[in-house]
Amino acid sequence: MKTSPVPEKLPAYYKSDRYISHTDSEENFQDKIYQFVKSKMLLKKAKWIEQETAGCKLLDYGAGTGDFLAYMKNRNWDVVGVEPNENARDLASRKGITIEDNLDRLDARTFDVITLWHVLEHIPDYEEVLNRLVAKLNKNGLLIIAVPNHRSYDAYYYQSHWAAWDVPRHLWHFSRSGISQLLKSSDLIQVCEKPLIFDSFYVSLLSEENQKSKPSKINAFWRGLISNLKARSTREYSSIAYFYRKS
Repeated sequence: MKTSPVPEKLPAYYKSDRYISHTDSEENFQDKIYQFVKSKMLLKKAKWIEQETAGCKLLDYGAGTGDFLAYMKNRNWDVVGVEPNENARDLASRKGITIEDNLDRLDARTFDVITLWHVLEHIPDYEEVLNRLVAKLNKNGLLIIAVPNHRSYDAYYYQSHWAAWDVPRHLWHFSRSGISQLLKSSDLIQVCEKPLIFDSFYVSLLSEENQKSKPSKINAFWRGLISNLKARSTREYSSIAYFYRKS
């Protein structure tokens, strides 16, 4: 699914102080929840990756403020990121992380792991970018793509108020079958899927805020829980990380 129409001045929608992926803000309850979840997921992401590879060279495409790269660097990984937002790059540099503003600056470097944590949905020419990233993967390297799933229960429940639509910043809206179809013709083999179980709670919390009625933190927790419980059988989690290996 594609967002239409796409605003001519799309970068302006990323300049808001409320776009937390480009800040380290903890000003309100939602910010604190976001930062808490992000910190808790760092170890889980690292373990997922280290279970699948013995490599040590990592590119995070759409690296935001660099927390994931800083964490992996502390685990003795050789890391670099690409992030177009200047404010986010500045925050990352203060953490001792090298962040480039575009993929061209990486020249002929190749990697054992390339990650896109909630990034693919933002990229206008995502097919071209994916092809370039796959070309930078070493043999048996991992490509990891995490995106929201519009076929999850929380998406169904909140409908147009579902926060993970995030229009117009999210240009594309993926499902499990959509990701599978997208990468079907590539030189990649799917290894596994990993549910991002905290996302259903956070997205439900934001979705409550999107509704005209009085938002309820209790209902947000309940809907997030139901979403995860239903997904145990359907596999339609609110967000999913897809692991692909280059053959």
